[in-house]
Amino acid sequence: MKPSTWRHSLRIRLLVGTLLWVVGTIFVAGWGLGNMFRQHVEAQFHAELRTHLDQLTAQLSLDTQGRPQLAMPLSDPRFARPYSGYYWQVDEVGEGVAGTTALLRSRSLWDVVLTLSSDALVKGDIHVHHVVGPQGKLLGLVERSVRFDDSPDGKPHSLRLLAAADADLMLEPVSRFKGALWLALSVLGVGLVLGAVVQVSVGLSPLRAMRTALAKVLGGEAQRLDGDFPVEVMPLVDEFNSVLTQNAAVVERARTHAGNLAHALKTPLSVLANAAQAKNPQGPELARLVYEQIGVARRHVDYHLARAQAAATTRVPGAKTPLRPVVEGLVRVMQRIHVQRDLSIVVVPWTQELAFRGEVQDLQEMVGNLLDNACKWAAHRVELNAYIDGATVTMMLDDDGPGLDVQQRDAVMHRGVRADEQVPGSGLGLAIVDDLAQLYGGRVSLLDSPLGGLRAALTLPGMQTGSSTGISTKSK
Repeated sequence: MKPSTWRHSLRIRLLVGTLLWVVGTIFVAGWGLGNMFRQHVEAQFHAELRTHLDQLTAQLSLDTQGRPQLAMPLSDPRFARPYSGYYWQVDEVGEGVAGTTALLRSRSLWDVVLTLSSDALVKGDIHVHHVVGPQGKLLGLVERSVRFDDSPDGKPHSLRLLAAADADLMLEPVSRFKGALWLALSVLGVGLVLGAVVQVSVGLSPLRAMRTALAKVLGGEAQRLDGDFPVEVMPLVDEFNSVLTQNAAVVERARTHAGNLAHALKTPLSVLANAAQAKNPQGPELARLVYEQIGVARRHVDYHLARAQAAATTRVPGAKTPLRPVVEGLVRVMQRIHVQRDLSIVVVPWTQELAFRGEVQDLQEMVGNLLDNACKWAAHRVELNAYIDGATVTMMLDDDGPGLDVQQRDAVMHRGVRADEQVPGSGLGLAIVDDLAQLYGGRVSLLDSPLGGLRAALTLPGMQTGSSTGISTKSK
């Protein structure tokens, strides 16, 4: 497996981490429990030897010649059985010389004398040693010194008392325990690893379910990720479904733009086709007609390319566009376009600084289309007002033109529909405004205007910026 594979595999990282933790924990537990048991066995072993040493000390006395003797044998019968593994010995420490002389020993030693190096024993102290005993076996040994100052022979005697046992009696239980312990811990470790594998497999199963659901989406079998996912994964599923919904909306907008463009180009192409099929066409007239219709087609193409670019930037996070500069700029443009008409374009002052939560190009497109439409149909006056209501901003454009009845208002919101074929236009303006407003979660409404014509109310997500001196209200 390549390094990049395991580094980027969540399953392998979880399993490797669990394996390292299990192995480390089992090693520490085995080492700690083994040492604790060994120390316990050693303590019991030496405690038993001290008990025998105490009994030996209690039964020891000197005869009339100053030689050590036991008042009665020690209670443990193993001291009487040759090479039983339990031994005792009494040595006399020579005065002023190194070394010891064995005076008395257990029958279990048979003909063996335990040899110890010199040791400076303080009366009453117990020392622990390891020596080689009968049959070359290692012995654990405890010793103490005893001094008789009032012996029957009138001489002081210093004796060295030893109690020993085969070290295997201590080491074998420790070895057996450690073997059983490591076997049990190994079984436990294997179980924990298998449990971790199962846990990781079960824990990652929602991701496999997500991959299956995603494969269905890619294969065209589903439109969104469907399934019963854990609460920890649901936010990711919801966000992904939101992305899928937004992508579907983008595709639908692309289809709409293509239809709009095809519809817009159909008229100039039909004019060119009819002119080409006419009998005895006039050369100059045909050239002029072709030039004009090509210009119309080029304007439609440029317009819809700009529309597609604007739609691609809708709902950009953090976008904010002040209303006032956009409105004032559009009013100046309309005043130049309709300079030959007796037309008054009035912006009703609002007492707040308002902003649109979106891109400036989209706001210019929506307000520009509505304002241009109002100017085309107005007789003398167009009014524009805006107010905020919670998290939405509403802009109202009124004109004193002929207006529209209710049936016509619904019809003109569809692309290609024009209220009057005599008025220049493609029939796409209101449809595009409505489409773009819906992308932002807003809407366009056509109502009766107080000026006698039509009112276009554009509601969009918005906010108040700067200090407020009051709340504007819509015109009555």
